Amino acid sequence: MNILISDEAPEGFGLSMTVPQGFSRDLLTVELVAALRESLVATDSLTQIWIEDAQMDDDKLLNSIGFSSYRDLWQMRCKFPPNGEGIATRPYICGVDDKAFLEVNSRAFSWHPEQGSLDLSKLDDLFKEEWFDDEGFLLLEVENRLAGFCWTKVHHQSDLTVGEIFAIAVDPDFHGRGFGKPLTISGLNYLANVGADLGMLYVEADNIPAIRIYEDIGFTHFCTNRAYRNSV
Repeated sequence: MNILISDEAPEGFGLSMTVPQGFSRDLLTVELVAALRESLVATDSLTQIWIEDAQMDDDKLLNSIGFSSYRDLWQMRCKFPPNGEGIATRPYICGVDDKAFLEVNSRAFSWHPEQGSLDLSKLDDLFKEEWFDDEGFLLLEVENRLAGFCWTKVHHQSDLTVGEIFAIAVDPDFHGRGFGKPLTISGLNYLANVGADLGMLYVEADNIPAIRIYEDIGFTHFCTNRAYRNSV
């Protein structure tokens, strides 16, 4: 099990690394220091380290090598069927819906360091991923406009098929109209119909309004991915 180094760090960072779930805590700081040394990134560069499934003592371990936590990402899971009713959507059409989607995505995720930087080139790369399924990329149209989307992803594990709400958003122009919850449910219903055993999504731990919606649907907290950064 190796520490993963991202091909592209988020804006403001010179390097981004991920410690996968289950990594030995006995080796964590030694391996991180070695990875930082081998990365050839300048020592005064801002570095991000993600710890998947963060544990109680991880803050202390990362503090010992000069890193402090700054962001928590919850993984939440739910059983099927979800609580509530969905909403009418249609599948994404590659090459037709790209511009409208990117515009809505940019407005909805202007605050998000990863999703907010999505452009046409990165979108094309996602379309080439083995998991991509245009039928599972659901678009909500209201008043002849793209009002929101729910992009799903299926993970086939050895003994479990997990259906992920990969990205979901409502255009800020349509906020306050109650579209978020039924759009999420539509995505979960799609995932259940294609054979997923349960639903899953990631949400910022401080996004309380979204967490409350997800809890109403039936999601519960499963684990926390925590991001750390150094002081430069």
